[in-house]
Amino acid sequence: MATTKPTLTRIATVGRRKRAIARIRLTAGKGIVTINDVPATDDFASIYEPLTMAGLTDKVDITVKVLGGGVSGQLGAIRHGIARAAIQFDPESKTTLKKAGFLTRDPREKERKKPGLKRARRAPQWAKR
Repeated sequence: MATTKPTLTRIATVGRRKRAIARIRLTAGKGIVTINDVPATDDFASIYEPLTMAGLTDKVDITVKVLGGGVSGQLGAIRHGIARAAIQFDPESKTTLKKAGFLTRDPREKERKKPGLKRARRAPQWAKR
């Protein structure tokens, strides 16, 4: 008896960038993307890049809950989470997404302010006399 591969109906992943955390829910569908219960516009083209590289633009619906950080960090977190979900939905796309750098978590964070300094590394102006 032949065994069939079970199809994943719902995939949940998490993407992170700076201080932003995005929770992604990916289901088979028509290509509808909603971010915090609002339909995503084409203004945020960077979040669609992992889908187009994996060839899933019109095959999946994506629901995103994102919190923390600013706009740039949130978009990066969404993109990271969508790429992670895409490889669970279509494992063959892993090499393509990995080469493009979508699966790599960007480790850069804001450095904390140190006591005695104005910012993380900016020292007060020094007067010789």
